Amino acid sequence: MPIPVNSQVTDAVTQTNVKVLADGPALAMGSIFQTLSHSTGILYENAVSAAQQQNTLGQAASNQGVMQIYSLDTTATAAATEKVAQGGVADNLTSLLSVMNAFNPQ
Repeated sequence: MPIPVNSQVTDAVTQTNVKVLADGPALAMGSIFQTLSHSTGILYENAVSAAQQQNTLGQAASNQGVMQIYSLDTTATAAATEKVAQGGVADNLTSLLSVMNAFNPQ
């Protein structure tokens, strides 16, 4: 047998249920916005990390290039460049030095 309940109680329960149902879409959108914000934050963190790694790689490549430049033997490089260019600048300077030595009485 049903027990009679005060109408004020039933109205309060009904209004509570309606409020809970009405809050559902707003809470869902809030959750979606939080997820989107979190994902965007991770995206920017990954972008910054990738930029830092690219910067480090660029510095390492520049360092390796400078080390290779400084490790070259300049005399051997000049001789190789002269052979490639066949300009004979070193030979001309040697000839000039020989002529000057010939004019210099010792």
